[in-house]
Amino acid sequence: MKSNIKSFGEWQETVHLTLRNDPLWKFQVYPKSLFAYELAWHDCEYLLKDKRGQEIAAQLIRSVGAISANIEEGYGRGYGKDYSYRLRIAQGEARESRGWYWRGHKLLPDEVVNHRMDLLSEIIAMLAPNIERQRKYKGKK
Repeated sequence: MKSNIKSFGEWQETVHLTLRNDPLWKFQVYPKSLFAYELAWHDCEYLLKDKRGQEIAAQLIRSVGAISANIEEGYGRGYGKDYSYRLRIAQGEARESRGWYWRGHKLLPDEVVNHRMDLLSEIIAMLAPNIERQRKYKGKK
């Protein structure tokens, strides 16, 4: 299983400039979540080759895609409780994605599963303090 993606840094250079110039790009968990989706897209190609992996691929691509989508939606709504809520959903989707990678571990190489589990765990950990920060946000007085 070979991917054209070498590293997070190299991948970032391929992302459309519109996304990289958006203020959301500075929220490091956001580009990481887009990177996770890019990797999942390639991983699904392998899962789809086996009938047992087809349902896993469908669930995986949906849940990984929902991580960045919820970050985008929450950011677009502004700071505070709604953003906190969307970040909590994104965190839940990251946990679900980890579970789908585990369910597909018999169809993917160990190093791929380990890398994706680590990346998703990093995303989960990065979201936690931001959820709390948004929950406490009171706005400008």
